[in-house]
Amino acid sequence: MSDTIGITMGDPAGVGPEITVRAIAEMSEADRARTRIYGHRQTLEKALVSSGLSLDLDPLVADIEIDGGVLPWGKLDARAGDAAYRFIASAVSDASTGEIGCIVTAPINKEALNLAGHHYDGHTGMLAALTGQRSAFMLLASERLKVIHVSTHVSLKTAIDRATPERILATIRAGHDHLKRIGYEKPRIAVAGINPHCGENGLFGTEDDEQIVPAIEMARAEGIDVAGPISADTVYHRAYNGAFDLVVAQYHDQGHIPIKLVAFDTAVNVSLGLPIDRTSVDHGTAFDIAGTGKANHTNMNAAIAYARKLAAGRAR
Repeated sequence: MSDTIGITMGDPAGVGPEITVRAIAEMSEADRARTRIYGHRQTLEKALVSSGLSLDLDPLVADIEIDGGVLPWGKLDARAGDAAYRFIASAVSDASTGEIGCIVTAPINKEALNLAGHHYDGHTGMLAALTGQRSAFMLLASERLKVIHVSTHVSLKTAIDRATPERILATIRAGHDHLKRIGYEKPRIAVAGINPHCGENGLFGTEDDEQIVPAIEMARAEGIDVAGPISADTVYHRAYNGAFDLVVAQYHDQGHIPIKLVAFDTAVNVSLGLPIDRTSVDHGTAFDIAGTGKANHTNMNAAIAYARKLAAGRAR
């Protein structure tokens, strides 16, 4: 297994090309030698100009054509959505054969992706489909707070339906296994409740008692150190201050809001439950600043650093 990482350029009209070349420009020569970019060469050259950088892309880029060539910055375009899909599909193919050890994804635009006929709710669902998995799990990781989600890009009503004991148990297992892999000997996991105050014994709903409690009991029977359900208005504060290593969030905003509050520029999106490794920035395409040279690549640097650790572990 290679310790090379593959960076997918993301939507060509967004900030993905800029944050990619900025991160590459700061790498050591040794790290650049262990990096491959899946993207469009001409768009990356354009991003270098807008970023005021000079960099030899020849040894780095797996050049993938875009219908129409270089597209305008900041414009929703189905051609960009199709290109973003093909960048990812190519990287997944190479990761599946061991040519690269981890994929790092720059942001895509879900609307552009779907306009191009690729009907996914985002990277996580797409990666699951491309690797033949029924589903995957989204973990947001920062230094002091880590959150894994039972569901992500669905309505709140659907999220409650999806929070079955089986799915919650699978989420706990995925988070537990990942933390052990990155060095936690006995991970301490907390499970957030769905309803205010976890339902107050049925006063505000019975989902916590009927859907979450059975999952926690099954996880404990497997020897996992798991607590909950714990009211979501306190569990993140406790985890941030060291009581838990990981919080299981029941739906998208319940997990994303606290992590973005405390680690907006440094949190890394990690896909679990796949046969390959993938990390990502935790922000969108930022069409409003694409091509202006204002894009901040701090989050990309964090995603790359996390990917290097995962790839090095696979290469052993």
